Amino acid sequence: MTQLQPVLALDVGGTKLAAGVVARDGTVRSFCRIETAVDEGPTAVVKRLLDLGEQALAEAGLPVGSTPVAAVGVGCGGPLDPSTGVILGPPGLPGWDSVPLGQLVADRFELPTYVENDATAAALGEYRWGGWGVESLVYLTVSTGFGGGIVASGKLFHGAARQGGELGHVVIDWQGRQCGCGARGCAEAYVSGTSIARRATEAVAGSDSTLAGLTITAKDVAAHARAGDPIARAVWDETTAMLGRMVAVLVNVCEPELVVLGGGVTRAGAQLLDPVRNAALRQAMPPAARACDVVLSRHGDAVGVLGAAAIAYERLGDA
Repeated sequence: MTQLQPVLALDVGGTKLAAGVVARDGTVRSFCRIETAVDEGPTAVVKRLLDLGEQALAEAGLPVGSTPVAAVGVGCGGPLDPSTGVILGPPGLPGWDSVPLGQLVADRFELPTYVENDATAAALGEYRWGGWGVESLVYLTVSTGFGGGIVASGKLFHGAARQGGELGHVVIDWQGRQCGCGARGCAEAYVSGTSIARRATEAVAGSDSTLAGLTITAKDVAAHARAGDPIARAVWDETTAMLGRMVAVLVNVCEPELVVLGGGVTRAGAQLLDPVRNAALRQAMPPAARACDVVLSRHGDAVGVLGAAAIAYERLGDA
């Protein structure tokens, strides 16, 4: 691999699919994004993903068959097996049990293909290209689901099971809400776009909330909370409190220099960041809290693609 060869990066989310061509310096040469349409099942979604990858190559001026591309990096919700690229039934991707995603991608593009948990990959992308100037960070994605990844001493933490840590399934309320994984009180049951919308929908039933009558999304909850709707504010406040609690746990356990929040829900900006930062750094042990800050990702919608690209470069030996 020459230093100038880019990689193709694919990101599989419960709501969106994304693809891009990313250069070694983190420049995103092309970026495409479409709905996942998860209800269509894995076969249809994988085809859409592969077609989107071809579109990203074409938009970067690199048509399939003549591509000076080093590899393909793929980020997908876990659990999954990074060594085989097989997806192992993520709660956010119903029907994706034993889907050989890595092999399907490799067959289409005839390139080395590396699959990693999407949030774990994004942590490496933030470390490599976030411009933060730190050696340790935790990345948390607040999107359709909730998850994260850890970088310590400049190295991505993989763990014994190579899942990178299922941070979305850390129990923060052992008598709490049912999670899609089957457990109760997981962080994802409170801190995800899906859970925000579900809790608000349950709460507005029979009420005169301004949310009543809507097909509620997390974006709606944030907007109506800003406008003063009591139910929206209660749901939003619970979300930020639970996320703050989760961040405090991670600050105590990992003692990172930085916690980076990304994903679609973070478009709420300071409405999310300020209460989460305040709660987390108040609840964490003082020495760890003083050594850490909580910030929003600067990469927006491209954070997943950059994470997948970072994984490809890491596996190619370009750490």
